[in-house]
Amino acid sequence: MAANQTVAKPSLKQIGLSEDTLWGLYYYLMKTRLLDERFRKMFRQGRYAGTYFSAVGQEACTVGAVYGLRDEDIIGPSHREIGAAVTKGIPIKEMVAQVFARSTSVDKGKTHPCHYGSRAKGVINPASTVAGQTVVATGCAMAFKIQKKDNIAVAFFGEGATARGGWHEALNYAGIHKLPILFVCQNNLWAESVPARLQGAIEKFSDRAKAYGFPGVTIDGNDVVEVHKTAQEAIKRARAGEGPTFIECMTYRWYGHSEIDPADYRSQEELDTWKKKDPIPRHEKLLTDLGILTPQKREALVEEIDQEIDEAVKFAEESKYAEPEEAYRDVYSENFPVRRDEY
Repeated sequence: MAANQTVAKPSLKQIGLSEDTLWGLYYYLMKTRLLDERFRKMFRQGRYAGTYFSAVGQEACTVGAVYGLRDEDIIGPSHREIGAAVTKGIPIKEMVAQVFARSTSVDKGKTHPCHYGSRAKGVINPASTVAGQTVVATGCAMAFKIQKKDNIAVAFFGEGATARGGWHEALNYAGIHKLPILFVCQNNLWAESVPARLQGAIEKFSDRAKAYGFPGVTIDGNDVVEVHKTAQEAIKRARAGEGPTFIECMTYRWYGHSEIDPADYRSQEELDTWKKKDPIPRHEKLLTDLGILTPQKREALVEEIDQEIDEAVKFAEESKYAEPEEAYRDVYSENFPVRRDEY
């Protein structure tokens, strides 16, 4: 390129998204990253028990796919979908209380950290069993079809989940019945310490969709705009009764499988390469080029989010742990609709 030539800056028309949408995506990217890093810090400070599953580096996959969904739409997350929970609208107070296992959590302190769920926001409690959430989300999609509703379900999983039998059953069933569901694979190249090359003898996991009769596509999972636009197209298909879509988002987690995993099975070169593809600076550059983001607006946003997190942490730490008797509650429904002799 000649010295006197300049690179043309993008326009909203070229991108195909509104300024509000681009800013909304940024807001949730930042909220997810700041909350995630705070959870990591507090774990190392010994402020809660168990462990923690960070999604730093993968935020664009969940934020881009979930942004714009209705409360009535269902998402089936796993343990690394903090971005999906934040973007779907679960209050930060509830999420921090969940990680801290306090009685003020929606689950009343009963489940492992990172199992954020919300009936009000359409978030199924995450499954500890790998790929379990894909089966439940598929069932929700079937219910929407039976009820003739145009709601949709979104199931999240990693590439390792595609080796599970239940995962294949869910996709097969969804394909047969043309269910309104998106299957979103976050391929971060590692299923805990197992590399993707040992999970399947294929280059693109999205090719698996062909076996079940619906489209599959592999995209840059660190480009929140591409993820959002791809998801919106798939959501439109699903709401119109055209069936499922498999979206494989190529991405990378910066830290170990959990905070107790040193991740020494990966090379530093690989990690450094992916850190250069950090989805947040990439989106910040786009917003800056469009004149949407300034250093002052960024600073104000970070301050706003940090304050919300501070208040949520204070709320959680001041909340009580559940009494032992709580373990017996919410196990069975007290309002079972039919008698056993009516089966």
